[in-house]
Amino acid sequence: MTHEMKVAAVRDAAHSVFEMMLGVTLKDCEPTREENSPVHTDGVVALVGLAGDWAGTGAFRCSAEMARKVSGLMLMQEFAAVDQDVLDAVGEITNMILGNVKTTFEEKLGPMGLSIPTVIYGRNFITRSVGRCEWSVVPFELDGGTLEIQISLAKSAPKSLGSNHKDRLSTVVSMEV
Repeated sequence: MTHEMKVAAVRDAAHSVFEMMLGVTLKDCEPTREENSPVHTDGVVALVGLAGDWAGTGAFRCSAEMARKVSGLMLMQEFAAVDQDVLDAVGEITNMILGNVKTTFEEKLGPMGLSIPTVIYGRNFITRSVGRCEWSVVPFELDGGTLEIQISLAKSAPKSLGSNHKDRLSTVVSMEV
């Protein structure tokens, strides 16, 4: 899965969701690649896990102001502060975008699972993934503000059940019965 393929899938999904669900058009900005380094953040981040033969994480990042704006467009009301409704709306937007991305990826990579979104809001916090990975960062502009969708995806390690694992599994099963 190349960086360009990830960018194309994210752009298609984001444009579709924003046009259909929010009634607005996003302006594409220049995508980048980033190594897995801690990212200092102020605002809202929604994270979704992807699992299958390929696994990774998708993230929606924006300022608190942008979170209020996109939530307001979706729910057709204004928000003076980031509250539960804003966090829920950002989570749902993330779920729709990354669900569409997952569907596109499945055409080439096989079946994938998608976790429910985890939404984080605050000032001066750090997000990072465990392990070494490359992120495709796809920024967009909306009414003078920015938001970005990030995706990291890598081939999953092969799964094998060794005899120790089988023994532990049967012990656990026998203890639960």
